[in-house]
Amino acid sequence: MVRLLEGKVAIISGGAHGIGGAEARIFCQHGARVVVGDVLDDEGQALVHAINSTASAEVASYVHLDVRSSDAWQQTVTFAERRFGPLTTLVNNAGVPARSGLEETTEAEWDATIDTDVKGTWLGMKACVPAMKRGGGGAIVNTSSHYGLVASGRAMTYHTAKGGVLMLTKAVAVEYAAQKIRVNAIHPGLTDTVRIASLPAKWRQELLESIPLKRIAAPEEVANAVLFLVSDLASYMTGASLVVDGGLTAI
Repeated sequence: MVRLLEGKVAIISGGAHGIGGAEARIFCQHGARVVVGDVLDDEGQALVHAINSTASAEVASYVHLDVRSSDAWQQTVTFAERRFGPLTTLVNNAGVPARSGLEETTEAEWDATIDTDVKGTWLGMKACVPAMKRGGGGAIVNTSSHYGLVASGRAMTYHTAKGGVLMLTKAVAVEYAAQKIRVNAIHPGLTDTVRIASLPAKWRQELLESIPLKRIAAPEEVANAVLFLVSDLASYMTGASLVVDGGLTAI
């Protein structure tokens, strides 16, 4: 197997399970050393233990990371550099759902979603970009959603957050292109994760029926797309959106 991330050092937020967990496993398989950040400590530590137990060396480490905290981000970057070397890669994967409409959304729900999805993505890049500049460049992937591209008539806060992630991605991509830092967005559709499993059954079925491929994505299918974006295979891509939604937004 060609190892696409040989020598790379990555931070993955929200990496304890689901898409983030799949990214951590696949990145390590392709030669990267990965810091998994999350607030789900037991799950994150178990994932790292499983990854390292199948490797010939320590290729993954876990840190408690609340993405809403600039101090936590700075500590995570310092940890990654000391443990594995110059930082080359960031995947902003952490996020929280919000399913209410305009009038039903509370300030607490709005703040929790925007602070995690948008502010957390901003703080992650703010902390990691200086480290990438010191190393001569890097690659960032921010996790949006198909809901960052189209509206559903519900989940207003989530649409707002994921649309914000998209424009944040484009702005930072343009700002740091000259520093050889590429920034792209991934837009997953319906994916087999705990979050999707918790959707109301009727809503989940409506989504499934609307997908041209007529199935839910495996987390590994999204992770492989992120692998491509952070690898040198995507060396001329920045400020771009890669949609992995089974054709949902093509309709």
